[in-house]
Amino acid sequence: MSRTELDAPDAPGVPVAGRAAGKNPPSGRARGPRRPRTAVFWLAVPLVAVAALVFVLPLTGLLPEGGQDLSKTRLPPALLSGGTWDHPLGTDKRGQDILTELVTSGRLTIMIGLVGALAAIVPGVLVGLLAGYFRGWADRVISIVIDAQLALPFILIALAIIANRGSSLPVLFIVLALTGWASCARVTRASTLAIRERQFVLGLRAVGASEGRIVFRHVLPNLAGTIVALGTLQVGTAILVESALSFLGLGVVPPRSSWGSMLASGQDELGQAWWIAFFPGLAITVLVLLVNLLGDALLTHHDPRKRRR
Repeated sequence: MSRTELDAPDAPGVPVAGRAAGKNPPSGRARGPRRPRTAVFWLAVPLVAVAALVFVLPLTGLLPEGGQDLSKTRLPPALLSGGTWDHPLGTDKRGQDILTELVTSGRLTIMIGLVGALAAIVPGVLVGLLAGYFRGWADRVISIVIDAQLALPFILIALAIIANRGSSLPVLFIVLALTGWASCARVTRASTLAIRERQFVLGLRAVGASEGRIVFRHVLPNLAGTIVALGTLQVGTAILVESALSFLGLGVVPPRSSWGSMLASGQDELGQAWWIAFFPGLAITVLVLLVNLLGDALLTHHDPRKRRR
């Protein structure tokens, strides 16, 4: 190779590795973004199916009667001996159809997950954003509060609040916000610390942009992938926290019912009617798993660094 060739500038748009190998760069769009989009689609499909099952199926009139019938208590699922297709998943100790109760209770469970995640995400992201961008004494104070919050077991916070205010949905959302904001704030702070040192932020400061404009118009949009991941993870966390509180009798109280309260009501029946607790537990596990996988796929889709891998 001649010196002229060595000194020639790189051709725009052509990777050096590709020219060295004597191959043209791959044409068309990179395959990287397609994989996350495909994963998002195939994970969104079952979640949409769950939402349709929970919100649409009760309107069709296809569900069995959900009232109590003490003559049909603890009927096994249809595939087991003694079961009937009138109650495909069996009945509980009050004679209520488990499938009907799963569908009707799922609406409250999904609402608790969404509202609980929002209640934790909003203050957590704002606090972490301010701490990571402005640093100084505000960062030190916020970091101490975050560490103190994370050091407290969430069950102690829940017991203190519920003992003072009683069990209700607004109190439950307050508990979810107080137990979830600290982890969201810590992750947001770490991401903001990295973003605030990028060249575009330094350039905005140099041209005299206000700090508020930089934070909310430029830094916050760059946290979209992190916020999406935190939001989806927090939905699953909120559902699990509500299930744990309901298991202890501190969550959803009658006449309302959630998957967590169904699981709690079946804990004493595991020996003779295991299906009462099994199906709500399975529903919680599947929903939380799908939500977490969807969050990871969305994070990969919105993060260019992960997209190129």
